[in-house]
Amino acid sequence: MPFISLLYFRTAAVFLLLGIVMGLHMAATHDHSTLAAHAHVNLLGWVTPALFGAYFAFNPGQAERRLARLQYGVYVVGVVLMSPMLYLMLRGQAQLEPMVIVSSLLVLAGAILFAIIAFTGPVRMVAPRVAAE
Repeated sequence: MPFISLLYFRTAAVFLLLGIVMGLHMAATHDHSTLAAHAHVNLLGWVTPALFGAYFAFNPGQAERRLARLQYGVYVVGVVLMSPMLYLMLRGQAQLEPMVIVSSLLVLAGAILFAIIAFTGPVRMVAPRVAAE
């Protein structure tokens, strides 16, 4: 498995745990004011990185590109910054909105870089293994 895939799967696992803790906290306190932050952590922090990791695992030629490492850095920094800022903004710290906007733009830039990777460069897909009869 390409190293970038491992990074993405590990990142996804961290955000999965964070999303679960956020959900448990909302359930325990009956305060769902941070539901949007919880949804962003789950979708942008858990699901999307897992899909990126799977893409690179099946496309090792793409995983070897420098652009893949840059894309990982931009995307993950965006999500890491956005998640707590959005959570705190929803908890009443409206002054953090500019940081939420900037970090959201980083996430968008990471998504655009992924689209560039997916549409350009070498495509050497790994064929699934067939069990011997």
